Amino acid sequence: MANYTKQDIMHEARFLAEKIAETEEVDFFKRAEAQINDHIKVQEIIGKIKSLQKEAVNLKQYEKTEALRETDAKIDALQDELDDIPLVQEFKQSQVEVNELLQMVSNTISNTVTNKIIESTGGDLLHGTTAKNPFKQ
Repeated sequence: MANYTKQDIMHEARFLAEKIAETEEVDFFKRAEAQINDHIKVQEIIGKIKSLQKEAVNLKQYEKTEALRETDAKIDALQDELDDIPLVQEFKQSQVEVNELLQMVSNTISNTVTNKIIESTGGDLLHGTTAKNPFKQ
């Protein structure tokens, strides 16, 4: 049985990260992000939202409740306008797909490590339990 160091594992993690960065999902995400950054209308709406968010922080700080409510409504309307743009929808979907890929990798690693621990201790994979604690009397 080989023993690996944290350094070995981090090296492999970086190698895996490089592979993930070259997947179709990440490539689509990068292209969608570049299009978002070049889309004038999208950038204008994002700029308005950011400005209103700053305004909202100030209004909240000075307890201007009614003005804050109006500003929040403007932000929501702009967010809805942004979300209606097909390019933005594609970008958000690509974010979901990249996150799902990363979650799948994380879950696979976690489940495999858990199963290896169970197997190596003579435990029961079906029930997900390790063997009896050898330190207990």
